[in-house]
Amino acid sequence: MRKLLPVLLAITGLGIGIAGGLLLRTPAAPDDPLAVEEDTAAPTVAGETQFMPLSSQFVVPLVENGRVQSMVVLSLSLEIAAGSLADLQAREPKLRDSFLQVMFDHANAGGFRGNFTTSSSMQTLREALREAARKQAGPAVRDVLISDILRQDS
Repeated sequence: MRKLLPVLLAITGLGIGIAGGLLLRTPAAPDDPLAVEEDTAAPTVAGETQFMPLSSQFVVPLVENGRVQSMVVLSLSLEIAAGSLADLQAREPKLRDSFLQVMFDHANAGGFRGNFTTSSSMQTLREALREAARKQAGPAVRDVLISDILRQDS
């Protein structure tokens, strides 16, 4: 009995703690700005914005003297208006085409040479990508986010 009493007290305390936590828990209100809707593809934050990661990476060859000298690999996501996810997913092929053209132009202008991750170089690329996205999809696209970028020199 002497060894059983501490175990019973621990189990009782654990049960009371769990019950108290469940009773005191308050569900998030639908208009709560911090509430996040359950959606594994693109969660809605603050009821206004969703994030749509594009399905695959972008690969941009850097050509010098007629030969590929480097490759740049980028991953992008779109910040979009809530409720526009299905429409933008249907437009993803057109968006990808426009983004690739912007990246090729950026590469041909030397945007991926040297220290290509400077704030001004990245801002130029982001603005061009945002403009291309809005041209294809309208104001539903709020921003284009560069989530990963890598240059592999040969």
